[in-house]
Amino acid sequence: MKTFACGDVVPGCTTTFTGPDDDAVLAQVAAHASADHGLGSVPPELVAQVRASIVSV
Repeated sequence: MKTFACGDVVPGCTTTFTGPDDDAVLAQVAAHASADHGLGSVPPELVAQVRASIVSV
């Protein structure tokens, strides 16, 4: 299992994500970024930050 805390990249955000692999977590993060942070698309730099912050649980 993998997990990611949005607050590791976006200070103050308390949303966390869990999935079987990085891609599953990234899909959840992309939907969250759009719905809750107003991003129409996720820039590659942000994807790289998220990937670097995903950890195994």
